[in-house]
Amino acid sequence: MPSYVMLASWTDQGARQVKESPRRVDAAKKMLKEMGGEFKTLYMTMGEYDLILIYEAPDDAVAARFTLLLGQMGAVRTTTLKAFPEAAYREIMHSLA
Repeated sequence: MPSYVMLASWTDQGARQVKESPRRVDAAKKMLKEMGGEFKTLYMTMGEYDLILIYEAPDDAVAARFTLLLGQMGAVRTTTLKAFPEAAYREIMHSLA
């Protein structure tokens, strides 16, 4: 299943209601699971981003839908990166020959 790295920053609304963040994370996990995906890791970070999520989704369309649904909730702004595992990375590099 494809992997994705999501960089999330709390919006003003999300920051005002930061104590609700664990509940929102639980809701996001449930939503992604219902779409056939799975959270792998979540980190709270200091700096430009407040949270980093690593998750799997069946395909890019599901990842896009998940991102849009999170945005509709209004608590975070996100940047999502598609992640290639090492084996895929090596295969891609090998194909450049």
